[in-house]
Amino acid sequence: MGKSVFAFAGIIILCTIVLHSCANSKKNEQISVIDELDFNTDSVFSFIQNQVNFGPRVPNSKNHIDCGNYLIKELSRFKADVIVQEATVSAYNGERLNIRNIIGRYNVNKKNRILLCAHWDTRPYADWDPDISKQNTPIDGADDGASGVAVLLETARQISLKNTTFGIDIVFFDAEDYGPPRSLQNPPKGDWWCLGSQYWAKHPHVPNYQANFGILLDMVSSSNATFLKEKISVKYAASVVESIWAQARDLGYSQYFKDALLPNGITDDHLFVNTIANIPCVDIINTDMATDHGFPKHWHTHNDNISVVDINTLAAVGRTVLKIIY
Repeated sequence: MGKSVFAFAGIIILCTIVLHSCANSKKNEQISVIDELDFNTDSVFSFIQNQVNFGPRVPNSKNHIDCGNYLIKELSRFKADVIVQEATVSAYNGERLNIRNIIGRYNVNKKNRILLCAHWDTRPYADWDPDISKQNTPIDGADDGASGVAVLLETARQISLKNTTFGIDIVFFDAEDYGPPRSLQNPPKGDWWCLGSQYWAKHPHVPNYQANFGILLDMVSSSNATFLKEKISVKYAASVVESIWAQARDLGYSQYFKDALLPNGITDDHLFVNTIANIPCVDIINTDMATDHGFPKHWHTHNDNISVVDINTLAAVGRTVLKIIY
């Protein structure tokens, strides 16, 4: 009996070693895939610069049309199945905005899907600019708009090189930033922000579209960015939040992805993905509790230009997204 117990114990120890080895092998395989893909920050930076070169991407402008065409071309170049969702929506002031939600799909027949999204339009008003004379003029939106799109363009480039086991839907939402200006007294009641994602959530690009979860990227390029666990994300997608922050920690990016709860929720595209489309979606967004508005100092100012972009922050976000999807 004693011999059989020791033999059995030996088998258990051997199995444990094998399982542990397999787990480590799997983890090492995942990390090696990320290294092999080589998330290219020079590539991401060029995607930001290319968008900024069009000028402010405000709906109904030529810049907006030209940049939209560029994004469609890039997704097609990276072997995505591209869908352009055109719509006309009403802004807070009654203006009719011609918008395009631009969607790139991979593994279209896969049932298990991941939604990756960002907004590609820019703010028509620099309403937090310290120069009052510039507050009614549109911004470059290098960080607020272009950065999230650029990370996802690089993600699309990586997927074109090495396919994923999941279906992936990359969605560039339009008209996120056309909310009432700060100077407007008594703005009309309504959900005037995130008009493109509201439209998409009510009219998805595929009937009855579902994804296992979604990740929204917004303002993901400036130096020393702080990504806290945003309240709406935690409410609707707590397990996804924890998984993303754990993956970032494993990659050594805890200085960006802080293990702390943002005390308030943010009205961003993920709100409508969660509440209308019923897809658990997490907002990775840079916040700064030291400012009056809770965002980085360059937010909705003319300082949101290419000079704020830091490739180290882009690497932290981009590599974390790749680790999640691979």
